[in-house]
Amino acid sequence: MDTANTLTEPMPIRRGSGRTIALLALVGFADFLVFGQELGINLFLFALAVFAGILLSARRRPRLSRAAFLLSLSILASAPLVESPSLTGVGLCLGALMSVALISARLFPRRLSALPLVFFRFALVIPLRLAEDIRKSLATPGKRFSFTMVRQGVGLWIMPLILAAVFVSLFATANPLIEIALRSIDFAVLLQFLDLWRIGFWMITAVVVWAMLRPRLKRRAKRPPTGRPFMIVPTRNAPFGHASLLRSLILFNAIFAVQTLLDLVYLWGGADLPEHMSHAEYAHRGAYPLIVTALLAAAFVLVAMRRGGPGDHSALIRGLVHAWIGQNVLLCLSSMLRLGLYVEVYSLTELRVAAGLWMGIVAIGLVLILLRILLNRSNEWLVAANLVSLLTVLYISSFVDFPAFIARFNVAHSQEISQEGPPLDLSYLSSLGPSVIPAFDLYLQMLPSDLIDQRSKAVTARFYLVRDFEMQPRDWRSWTFRSARLETYLLSPAAIARENENDDNKQDQLTQDR
Repeated sequence: MDTANTLTEPMPIRRGSGRTIALLALVGFADFLVFGQELGINLFLFALAVFAGILLSARRRPRLSRAAFLLSLSILASAPLVESPSLTGVGLCLGALMSVALISARLFPRRLSALPLVFFRFALVIPLRLAEDIRKSLATPGKRFSFTMVRQGVGLWIMPLILAAVFVSLFATANPLIEIALRSIDFAVLLQFLDLWRIGFWMITAVVVWAMLRPRLKRRAKRPPTGRPFMIVPTRNAPFGHASLLRSLILFNAIFAVQTLLDLVYLWGGADLPEHMSHAEYAHRGAYPLIVTALLAAAFVLVAMRRGGPGDHSALIRGLVHAWIGQNVLLCLSSMLRLGLYVEVYSLTELRVAAGLWMGIVAIGLVLILLRILLNRSNEWLVAANLVSLLTVLYISSFVDFPAFIARFNVAHSQEISQEGPPLDLSYLSSLGPSVIPAFDLYLQMLPSDLIDQRSKAVTARFYLVRDFEMQPRDWRSWTFRSARLETYLLSPAAIARENENDDNKQDQLTQDR
């Protein structure tokens, strides 16, 4: 028995040391790529390095086919970081790395519907995983002995290092070459590694990376045993029984029918509103509350149409549920139309784009609820389908340059260009960043010549945007596909000619003012 234990003990030690080496290497790589640099392709490269560290430190090396699949998954999920770093891109990349870590540790759930809960349990242990492993390592008798040996070894080096420093100083006094070499050492470069912000960056990186290298899930809380299992006994007069559900659906359909009829008349039909109310006010007051209404309706349908509930035994209830879901889908479409009418009057913003995407996701969820009922699927299938739709929308959105899209939309629908929309808000467009420079050029190209003051403001705003973009660091670690596209655009002959024309117009304006 002792021989068997002796043969099996070194394996965990080698595996643990390999993870430690991987951790130190990844922290150093993160310091080189990310710390003190603008975010760009460095995040993508670091994500691939963490992926490699996860596979190399796994207890069982994956097969080549599985490793290739996981590599493709990591590259695909991290691709938005190459386009331009964003919170959505970082979230998708982190989710892919967590998935790879869970797969390598065989903790990935078999059902996609269980993935959010597993991610939540994984995220709960990330902040404490490294500290817990260090504490366990120091509490192990063998580890404590090795720690004592290291401390004793450091003590043995104190006297040799002091004497060596004395000898080096004497040699520097006697040999000018050694003195010159010592003076050429830049100790400021060494002291910069003692920066508190840098040390904090190392610690945060180490905590997250170590949790990926040694994934664990937070244990479920044990429920106290009870004498009788909890059961829902369906009764006809229960809150979600047959009678209550039937009355609720009849009442809800009637209420929603009134709202749907008003939207069909005033929004879709274009009927005249009362004198004190505009279509923009009517649209704005209803866009967001109606989405909350649709979410509450979806929750009610899920509870009411549970397996074995009244909906499984009543064709009337199923028909009322189908009609109600249809009205909720129309409600979401009306909310999107309301948002569109409001944008026509008050222009487009990032918050309104996010609201439009959210409304689309809610509409998709309602359609999936209807499919779940018609196809007789489970709630787990519904959760998985909604998760896939949400990830798809977020992934596609992470590649879209929303500031440039918003700027082009506002320019095309501005009062100065289309003669119908609101005046172009130059200060808001400038706050969106350098991506709006092509939209500014389009605005200046289409702007009527008699709007001299507006042209001067646009030229000034464009100048500062170009200056801020040119002042950004051009390190290869900060490269992004979006910034490369903009740089190529600014170096094009047409953009240079347009910039020279703007400078000439500005000089003429200054001359006239004098």
